[in-house]
Amino acid sequence: MHVLLVNNAPIPVFAYGGTERVIWDLGRALVGLGHRVSYLVPEGSHCDFAQVLPIRPGQPWAAQIPADVDVVHFQFNPKTDIGRPFVVTEHGNGRDPDPLALNTVFVSRNHAQRHGSARYVLNGLDWSAYGPVDFDRPRAHHHFLGKAAWRVKNVKGAIRVAALAGVELDVLGGTRLNLRRGFRFTWSPRVHFFGMVGGQQKFDLLNASRGLILPVRWHEPFGLAVIESLYFGCPVFATPYGALPELVPADCGTLAASASALAEAVRAWRGDPRACQAAVLQRFSAETMARGYLQCYEEVLAGVALNPQPPHMAHSAFDQPWQN
Repeated sequence: MHVLLVNNAPIPVFAYGGTERVIWDLGRALVGLGHRVSYLVPEGSHCDFAQVLPIRPGQPWAAQIPADVDVVHFQFNPKTDIGRPFVVTEHGNGRDPDPLALNTVFVSRNHAQRHGSARYVLNGLDWSAYGPVDFDRPRAHHHFLGKAAWRVKNVKGAIRVAALAGVELDVLGGTRLNLRRGFRFTWSPRVHFFGMVGGQQKFDLLNASRGLILPVRWHEPFGLAVIESLYFGCPVFATPYGALPELVPADCGTLAASASALAEAVRAWRGDPRACQAAVLQRFSAETMARGYLQCYEEVLAGVALNPQPPHMAHSAFDQPWQN
């Protein structure tokens, strides 16, 4: 099968590009399963295992698809019928109430249900790219991982949890001075900011962390920060919104909607970091994800619609309760 993966951001992008890492690993896994993969992505992208075609802005999608492609897999809603079998993965929480494409797939059960759908494929990653985990090294700090400038990620709540728990916090994805939403400066010397991190720097920081503190205030569609942290043996202390209950086993952290409850869980956790890693290695692998999408491709190629009717946003994912 020849699969064309289409994304409107370049690959590879590993600093914050969560979607880009997922489709990179998806393509590699599909090739490993014996399929041919091409990428249709912005100019400047590169890949060593698949053909890369540059998007031609202004040209219809149908005119940019090679004739020998069997199925097209968009990572966004193309909002048009391309006259070819295609699948769409909805990665985010949008505010657009218009119906999505009939063959839309979501990235978690909760994400699908909130759009009136039952079709989802859990994200997976190529864990071999993350390197070995040192479970015996001393771990002094907890961490927050996400785009801190996004209000829904609630870095302020993470700092509050760390303060109540009496632990130091590394903020991966934010800066001490934030002018995006007015003036915000974090004074505490027990909070350390690293900006947008990726690659080996991110892996080294996660390999030195005691746990992830992520009190998000929206329904997470998935949460790559969660499974990346679990891989490195970090328990997760987060809010119970969106996909998070699907990702965090009971013995690998705590989900609660108040700072005091999460702080108590941070202080009390005595679990096994190896169990955290084991929870993600098989369930959230790139190969498992690829096999899930292959089933979708085969259904679409057989003329079967993935949803009985176009999915649509049932209610807002934003501004979920949080007690600071």
